[in-house]
Amino acid sequence: MITPEVIAAHNLTPQEFERIKELLGREPSFTELGVFSVMWSEHCSYKSSRVHLKRLPTTGERVIVPPGENAGVVDLGDGWCAAFKIESHNHPSFIEPFQGAATGVGGILRDIFTMGARPIASMNSLRFGSLDHPQYGRRNRSLLAGVVAGIAHYGNAFGVATVGGEVAFDDAYSLNPLVNAFALGLVRHDQIFFGKATGIGNPVLYVGAKTGRDGIHGATMASAEFDEEALEKRPTVQVGDPFLEKLLLEACLEAMRSGAVAGIQDMGAAGLTSSSCEMAARAGTGIELDLSLVPQREQNMTAYEMLLSESQERMLVVAHAGREREVVDIFRKWDLDAVVIGRVRDTQRMQVIHNGETVADIPVEALTDEAPRYERPMAPVSVKSVSGKTFENTNYTNALRILLASGNIASKQWVYRQYDHMVRTNTAILPGADAAVVRIKETRRALAMTLDGNGRYCAANPREGAKLIVAEAARNVVCVGARPIAITNCLNFASPERAEVMWSFSEVIDGMAEACRAFNTPVVSGNVSFYNETEGRGILPTPVIGMVGLMEDVRRVVQRGFKKEGDVIALLGTTQDDLSISEYAASVAGISTADMIANGKVPGLDLKRELAVQQACLDAAEAGLLVSAHDCADGGLAVTLAESCFSSLGKDAIGADVDLAGTLSATTLLFSESPSRIVVTFERGSLESVREIAKSHNAPFTILGEVGGTQLRIAVNSEQLLAADIADLESTWRNALSKSLKAEALVAG
Repeated sequence: MITPEVIAAHNLTPQEFERIKELLGREPSFTELGVFSVMWSEHCSYKSSRVHLKRLPTTGERVIVPPGENAGVVDLGDGWCAAFKIESHNHPSFIEPFQGAATGVGGILRDIFTMGARPIASMNSLRFGSLDHPQYGRRNRSLLAGVVAGIAHYGNAFGVATVGGEVAFDDAYSLNPLVNAFALGLVRHDQIFFGKATGIGNPVLYVGAKTGRDGIHGATMASAEFDEEALEKRPTVQVGDPFLEKLLLEACLEAMRSGAVAGIQDMGAAGLTSSSCEMAARAGTGIELDLSLVPQREQNMTAYEMLLSESQERMLVVAHAGREREVVDIFRKWDLDAVVIGRVRDTQRMQVIHNGETVADIPVEALTDEAPRYERPMAPVSVKSVSGKTFENTNYTNALRILLASGNIASKQWVYRQYDHMVRTNTAILPGADAAVVRIKETRRALAMTLDGNGRYCAANPREGAKLIVAEAARNVVCVGARPIAITNCLNFASPERAEVMWSFSEVIDGMAEACRAFNTPVVSGNVSFYNETEGRGILPTPVIGMVGLMEDVRRVVQRGFKKEGDVIALLGTTQDDLSISEYAASVAGISTADMIANGKVPGLDLKRELAVQQACLDAAEAGLLVSAHDCADGGLAVTLAESCFSSLGKDAIGADVDLAGTLSATTLLFSESPSRIVVTFERGSLESVREIAKSHNAPFTILGEVGGTQLRIAVNSEQLLAADIADLESTWRNALSKSLKAEALVAG
């Protein structure tokens, strides 16, 4: 008899338990209850989000594999495709930062090579509470150090280039850090594999690492909010082995090339349970497993433990009948376990045997298509339309220094120097740029990729905030000379059982959908992470957009740093009064996030203007006219210009003379965060050509000044208001994060 306490411990409601009994026609066994608990968890079933996710655009001329598989796949031309996806590992990383982040990287890499693609790049989007928080500062610094060490450990040892990402800070993430891992791989069009259990009678093989007790109920844990006992949940965090995963990658790709593999699936969240029933569901078949045959690294494991274990570096392979020996031999060559543990059946059921006894017999649809689908109550949060606050300032140089030292703008060199970003020598742009660029070997093409998010914007106005994030992600890709083609997303939110959270989630979906249609960038994969809250305190609504762009000729790649004296500096786009929710408001004016959200307004996005600015930048880049380009975002024009002075490909820093004109206040002209702006430089002889391209797209175009000297000098309406040595500004920007971390005193791992 299963008690109400046992049901609650499995994060199931009484109503869900009654539905399980109805689907089975009987009460489930304890093992079956565990299977339902993970498959019906928010993490696996998307029971609160699926009704909204279906409004996203998921088709397009380049889309080969839309959402629903392990990763999305898009066509790149000449038979090449890119597989990519982003996943969250927020809960495990809060409990055990090093292993939580490391296994997040391992999991997303398996999602890529499960499709038959070889991973060539990874990125990460990280959010933490402020490092100087009076109560949580030390914990936040420890979390950051541990997460970065975990990412570096796994990615470097596996041998994938970690080429970019983002790191942001806000007190809303003090008890709920966000660790979102992205990976991208290349695959030939005719070598894409799917997670389907096809072919009645085909053998099912367990391959990879042995099963242990780590990670049991990890999917369920990721579908619940934390309380004061959260750190006692360490046993639900998996432990990874990147060297073994490298062997697994090579063995899987070799087995796929052999023609012996009919289907393959990563054992990720919910382990053997999800991989088996999802493969059967996609194929419309059944699956039979004998757990007595599963390789185990611990003694006396129960069926419940084996089915729910989330031990890393494991895959489920369906081989063509009669060819299982080939698969076994390939994996043994790579020193990996490979054992036939079951068969594909025509029963449409998941049937599990352990020590000769049937321990689970469940209709596959009951675990997948029949999982609960909730239309959660939604309560709109009042969206303000408050005019921007007037910010007075007389020391603009000091304000710029404060911004350059702030956590969200300061150089993330301390983070990315721990990552190997050159392994496999595909990397064309190093970390720290608007977007990462990796070459597609044997071609002139390259892929650009970026991760972007902004919780403040989405908290103040989720629909407009989501549009702004998609627009910035597309703009970042355009700034390096690539054309945006598709996105993946990781949607990080608090509890879906709160009506205001579900309203903001729904609004974010609609904003994202509108922007993706405008940019012709369908959503091909993604992840939803709910219950990011502790003791009733939730994170800001934080959708993270992973944008991928295609560059036809890598020789046309554009970087953001000023290059040589005399080049013209120009602005594509216009500046508006968008200071009320900005880094200036937070860091210089000292306005809290709560006050910004309550009293500020998000910048207005004109999609037509955004498209015009991006197309003008692209055309100028493809014509070989641009020397540099840099998205104007956090910190406004002053920060954009300063960063461009720092980024000169290892050369000596170079300054600039700029004069901003307009009727807005000097503070607004310098630090406003209006969207749809790109700062570009070009040789003086190219001025008319660039101007003509901008005019042809109806993109606003303004000459700001020219590159030169050792200072950044900015005038407003011909009155010089800001002047500073570039070396001084760069030192402030480059060293701020490591000083805040007191890195030498931290031991991570």
